[in-house]
Amino acid sequence: MPSLKGKKILLGITGSIAAYKIATLVRLLIKQDCEVKVIMTAAAAEFITPLTISTLSKNTVYTDFSEADEWANHVELGLWADVFLIAPCTANTLSKMADGLADNMLIASYLSAKCPVVIAPAMDLDMWTHGSTKANLNTIQSFGNLIIPVGHGELASGLVGDGRMAEPEDIVNYLDQHFTSQQDLAGQHVLITAGPTYELIDPVRFIGNHSSGKMGIALAEECMARGAKVSLVLGPSKLSPEQGLSKLIRVTTAAEMYTACAKLYKSATIAIFAAAVADYTPVNTAKQKIKKKTGNLKIELTRTTDIAGELGKIKKPEQINVGFALETEKGAANAQSKLKRKNFDMIVLNSLKDKGAGFKGDTNKVTIFTKSGKNKKYPLKSKKKVAQDIVNHIVAMF
Repeated sequence: MPSLKGKKILLGITGSIAAYKIATLVRLLIKQDCEVKVIMTAAAAEFITPLTISTLSKNTVYTDFSEADEWANHVELGLWADVFLIAPCTANTLSKMADGLADNMLIASYLSAKCPVVIAPAMDLDMWTHGSTKANLNTIQSFGNLIIPVGHGELASGLVGDGRMAEPEDIVNYLDQHFTSQQDLAGQHVLITAGPTYELIDPVRFIGNHSSGKMGIALAEECMARGAKVSLVLGPSKLSPEQGLSKLIRVTTAAEMYTACAKLYKSATIAIFAAAVADYTPVNTAKQKIKKKTGNLKIELTRTTDIAGELGKIKKPEQINVGFALETEKGAANAQSKLKRKNFDMIVLNSLKDKGAGFKGDTNKVTIFTKSGKNKKYPLKSKKKVAQDIVNHIVAMF
């Protein structure tokens, strides 16, 4: 499993009888040349000792916020890891993850993690099928976390059914497939636009919109995680994308964004136009602040360059162009018209009428239309999860 070689695995162990299997899991990960660091809850230590896990992982096991009178930096652990695997994950820990209840080292590290989080649940049948467990699973999946399916068989209670933690070999295979799939954009150059543009009226005023850039940045991070070289052209935004971008160009106006994109487009194999670019800009920008006077103020506006439209005209057959459509009415019709008009291969539609979708928030609800005439509607998800869905569609086009 070459995809696992050198991977940094942060392993969280919680208080389940399935914890006895973790010694085997750690040995399998070490055998794959992974680097393994472990956090255990107090309850987990009742089932398998930290000494055993420390010996097998060849690293100190973290059990509390301080170790040997030194602070255990949960933030650094979250930044260090390529993946945070929580196995076994009990119903209790699942609930804390859903609610953000950081009363132990494991949950504090989970809330600080910048890497993918993979969960291998383990609990009795009735606990697994309870409505609150299902609700918590849905919640943490909406955050972008990945769930390894539970196994079916005899449980600690003597019941037979679902709820068994996946076997160590199955968990290792899941991680291998996870990292393998993450490289499905290797060798691709992805150009992404994100955020708003500000069209200057005078030195202190502008025409703009409420775009935060979150969706475009989530797409950039997803493409980077899957092996792509990513160039991000970002309009005015307070956000800072994760490190690893091939190029980050910060711009203010639509004209500046077009200039930056025109230079990068020829070398891009994929272009994702996620920015909310202003359609109009003032004909003249005052050099000094405009003072309030009696009567109305008239500002003459002119059309900005249609970035996606212009680049769509020179699109090569092997390039993939992806657009976005934020609509307030006739969403499907407007999106499909835009898809054809701008020579997109696919377009992502969202509506300001859908609660939780649109600007500024951390969630989105989209429908993806493709040039082939197919469309797929998705429920409300985190923008991180939406980015994964969009990239999966792009990969399927190759």
